[in-house]
Amino acid sequence: MYTIRTATVNDVDTIFSIADTTWWATYSVILSEEQLRFMLNEIYSADKLAKQIANNVQTYLLLEEEDGTPVAFAAYSPREEDANIYKLHKLYCLPQTQGKGYGKILINTVAQKTREAGKHLLELNVNRHNKALSFYQKMGFAVAYEEDIAIGPYWMNDYVMRKVLE
Repeated sequence: MYTIRTATVNDVDTIFSIADTTWWATYSVILSEEQLRFMLNEIYSADKLAKQIANNVQTYLLLEEEDGTPVAFAAYSPREEDANIYKLHKLYCLPQTQGKGYGKILINTVAQKTREAGKHLLELNVNRHNKALSFYQKMGFAVAYEEDIAIGPYWMNDYVMRKVLE
């Protein structure tokens, strides 16, 4: 069993911990150590996470196992450029929990929240070399286009994937 709850600013350290553990396991084969450290500090600084949560810039969902241990999270919001599209900004499950269906559960939850907002298009970015690409395809996402995003001196080389929600 599991529970999903909306994260608060009190969960910033937990979110960073899950991201930190997951990023090293996922991206160390794709990105340099320097780029990993830079991007983690840039994207997941306590200050940035707290502001995103406090100002409702992104909604963070925490998935907790039966014993209350947080093991996965997702973050989503209406897309800044087009409020008709919701964006799944982040989805990370601790490596030891991958394969338990938590990623699917979180995507389905975000999809439901998107439909409840009256929207029918969910979008995400995924590194073009990330093994999660096949997972997102199985979840019904299709590559819409490629996008290269500068973060400091580094680049995120992504696919933008979209899923039409019924």
